Amino acid sequence: MSQDLVGVRVAIMATHGFEESELAVPRATLEAEGCEVHVVAPERGDIRAWAETRWGDEYPVHKSLDEVSSHDYFALVLPGGVLNPDSLRTHEKALTFARGFFEEGKPVAAICHAAWTLINAGVVDGRRMTSIPSLRKDLENAGAKWEDSEVVCDSAFVTSRKPADLDAFCSKLIEEMREGRHRHQHA
Repeated sequence: MSQDLVGVRVAIMATHGFEESELAVPRATLEAEGCEVHVVAPERGDIRAWAETRWGDEYPVHKSLDEVSSHDYFALVLPGGVLNPDSLRTHEKALTFARGFFEEGKPVAAICHAAWTLINAGVVDGRRMTSIPSLRKDLENAGAKWEDSEVVCDSAFVTSRKPADLDAFCSKLIEEMREGRHRHQHA
C-alpha cells in the first residue's frame, strides 16, 4: 500500500448502465492504494451495472450529486458503458461536478464512452485523449485530439478505450494522483 495515497478521497461518478469492470477495477485499485472511494450518482440507492452483454450487479451509491462538490475529492473516475454517460451528459449537476475537477487542476480519468459526459461538460477542447473508437468523431467535433492508444494522459487527464485497457488506465491514474495537482489541467 502506498503511503502517499492513504486516506485520499476519490469519486467515481456513475449511474445505471455503467460498464461493471470499468467501475469495479479502478475502485479496487484505488482502495488497494489506501484511497477512500465514493460512488457518486444523481440519486442515492443502488445503481445497476452492465457487464459486457448483460445486466450485472447492483452497486451502492455513497453520495448523491446534491451532497457533493469537486472540492470534496482529490480525483474523479468516470466509467463508461453506453447508458451511463448518455444519461450523465444530460444531468447538469453531473456536468458541474466533473467540470470542477478540471477547474481545480485535479486528476480525472475517463474510459470508454465516459467521454460523452466530458464533451457536454465542455472540457475536451484542445485535449489529447482516447475513447471507444465509436466516439472519435464526437470528440474531434468537440475539439479534442483523438488517439487510438490504450491510455492517453494530458496533464492529469487520463483516458482509455475499453475494459482491455484497464491495467494501463489504473496504473496511469495512480501515477498522476501521486504527482498531485496539475497546473496545466484546465476546463
